[in-house]
Amino acid sequence: MGRIQQIHNLELFKILGNPRRINILRRLMTRAETLSSLGKLLGEHPARVRHHLKLLEQAGLIEMVDARQKRGVIEKYYRAKASAFHYQGIILPGGQIEKNEPLVILGSHDLAIELLEEESQPEPGRPRVLSLPTGSLDGLIALRQGQGHLAGCHIYDEYSGEYNLPQVRLLFPDRRVRVFTLAHREQGWIVAPQNPLQISTVEDLQREDIRLVNRNPGSGTRIWLDQQLRKAGLQPEQTRGYTCEVNTHTAVARAVLEGSADVGLGLRAAADQLGLDFIPLFHERFDLVIPEDFMHNPMIQVLLNHLQSQQFRQAVAEMPGYDTSHTGEELVV
Repeated sequence: MGRIQQIHNLELFKILGNPRRINILRRLMTRAETLSSLGKLLGEHPARVRHHLKLLEQAGLIEMVDARQKRGVIEKYYRAKASAFHYQGIILPGGQIEKNEPLVILGSHDLAIELLEEESQPEPGRPRVLSLPTGSLDGLIALRQGQGHLAGCHIYDEYSGEYNLPQVRLLFPDRRVRVFTLAHREQGWIVAPQNPLQISTVEDLQREDIRLVNRNPGSGTRIWLDQQLRKAGLQPEQTRGYTCEVNTHTAVARAVLEGSADVGLGLRAAADQLGLDFIPLFHERFDLVIPEDFMHNPMIQVLLNHLQSQQFRQAVAEMPGYDTSHTGEELVV
């Protein structure tokens, strides 16, 4: 089963507009079911369930994963093709977070979160982690709307000089949330080896011989860059490549590596992964935001305990530009 599947086809929205089909899809994200078992669970006649299953299968949202003969009858087992589906929102498995359901982390792209995701797959007793890079701001908004379990963010507030907390207070004035530091990270210009164009300042982005690859609007990295352009009195439209947007630090580094861009703002660790040069600009704090409603859930507690484990902290600290001195610490909102 895949991770998070993007839904772009408008015809799929019509299929998902039926609440019975949504309930079936939610159930099949958690485990494989048969026609008869779904009928019992949903209180539906098997003929109606068969109709919905056929439409979901034709749409590519579910698939048959097994067939077993019981009492002379072949029973087919169906399961969703992804752990969650994203369509300007996210369809999560129904109910409370259980041991076999994933924890969905929305928000900013981060290599430490990717590590959490990789580690969670084979490890028994540890919650599965699914990450969806939407940008820091959009991640917090989606968390506010109940579309995920956690949000990762690194939004710098130029007025207070603080990271994340001012935005969290703004978006959650009536709801209690908890904020935990994941890591401190180093960002800067990602450039080709030996920095052939000698890029060093934000003013260099205005040069005609330099092409930028930018991050998506609402990402903490994009917010920081826009603040710096404004402080320098520079117009974004005068920057070549300003509208060339990608969703991850890895994609920024790949664009520079492949030569479709000369520079991008991103993580030292992303530049190091692809053997690129890095010009440091600033350090930042990357936090995880969790609604209070989820804090008593065992899966959330297991995740938070793992953040503070020596194994995880050491693995993150080995990534260039990452500092785990404050990993797992809670901040006062």
